[in-house]
Formats: sequence, C-alpha cells, structure tokens
Amino acid sequence: MLVLLPPSETKRSGGFAQPLDLAQMSYSSLTPQREAVVRSLVALSDDPLSATRVLKLGPKQIGEIEVNATLRESPTMPAADRYTGVLFDALDAVSLDGAARRWLSSHVRIQCAPFGLVGALEKIPSYRLGASASLPGLPSLKRVWADAVSAALHEASPRLVLDMRSEAYVALGPVPATVPSVYVRVVSDSGEGEVRALNHFNKHAKGALVRLLATSRPRVSTLTGLLRWASSEGVNMRVTNDTEVLLIV
Repeated sequence: MLVLLPPSETKRSGGFAQPLDLAQMSYSSLTPQREAVVRSLVALSDDPLSATRVLKLGPKQIGEIEVNATLRESPTMPAADRYTGVLFDALDAVSLDGAARRWLSSHVRIQCAPFGLVGALEKIPSYRLGASASLPGLPSLKRVWADAVSAALHEASPRLVLDMRSEAYVALGPVPATVPSVYVRVVSDSGEGEVRALNHFNKHAKGALVRLLATSRPRVSTLTGLLRWASSEGVNMRVTNDTEVLLIV
C-alpha cells in the first residue's frame, strides 16, 4: 500500500549540510519538472516585488524570499520531519522508532509543489511554494505536474493507494485509473447516521492514522484488508463507493 499526503505550508528550519540533489531523488522521471520549477522559483527571488505577489506573502513573511533564493544550497532534512502543522504534528515522525520510520520510507509519499512526489524520508530543503502559485516562465503547476506524476504512479504500480491529499494537491498528480486507489474523507458522526466534513480535525485524524499505520505496519494491499486492519485497531472506516472511504472521528 502507498499512502499519499499533502505537504504543509509551515516547516522546520535547519537540517543537514547535504544540499538538495534532484538527480538522486526517487521517481527520476520527474527530474525535468523538478529542475524547471526549482529554476523558476530561485530566479523569482531576484525580484522581491514579484516574489511577494506570486507567493502571496504578508509583511512578516518576506524572509521566505531568501529561503527560496538559497534553495539549492540550504540544509536538508527528511520531508516528514521538515513539515509541521496539524497533520505532521499528529504524525510526529521524529519520535517514531527505526522500524516505523522505515515503514514511512517505504509506504508514504508527499505531494509537494516544487518536487512532485517525494518519499517521506527523502531529504528536502525548506521552501515557500503552494499548489496554486503561477511561476514566471512556466504553465500552471497543475499542467507541470499532473500528467508526469500520474505517469510515475502508473509506472510504480502500487497495489493500493490511500490518498489523503487535499484536493489542490490531488490535482497536481491524479492517481491513474490503472492503479487501485481510495480517497480518504474525514467526517464526524452525529450518532443518527448523518456525517459532516471536518477541517482542523481532518488533518489531525489523517496524521494520527498514518502514525498508527507506521507503528503497527500491517500487510495491507487491498481495500478489504485495510478495512479489516482498521476494525482490529478500533479505527472507524466506512466505504462509500469503490473510490472513497470515510474516516469517522
């Protein structure tokens, strides 16, 4: 099973001295897109006014321009450790033991705007770029990434994809029809059979679910197997159709 997560706007600073090496990243077919986006993002930093507008920065976020300017030379750290925010705080990857982190490395991918799909433990620098940004000299990020990421997922051929990305990041890399997948929607149950979507708790529930998967490391390759595992762990999951499951919290 492959789990797809969105990134987070907030990130830890610092990391290891080893800089970004696009040629060594997984999904090598995405290297041309990565190079193009990184090149445009770094170049944008030479024009602070344009960078402020394109990246939608507030007065207290101007330092993000310098973060992007040094993207190729700045320290890196595993992606799951780099991102903070509600989902990644609930996952709390840095506190997991070695076996659980190896599970993350094998089974979790994060969809991000500058690099496409990255492994949970692949080392990336800090950056500022959202899914809706339009970089100079490039088409929309959806056009940059969608077909390329879909093709990479098709080539990888996971037996099941558990898609926990937000809709904006799903658009940057739709799971192809050739790959079995289910989209996870987090809802609350009124107790009378009615459910409603959640926002803050949506992210927390997804992070907690991935942490539970990493610590229990089930052998899951089908939706039936996922539901069986969830039931055994007290996780309330309900199938709505062949492509969506509800995570009820």
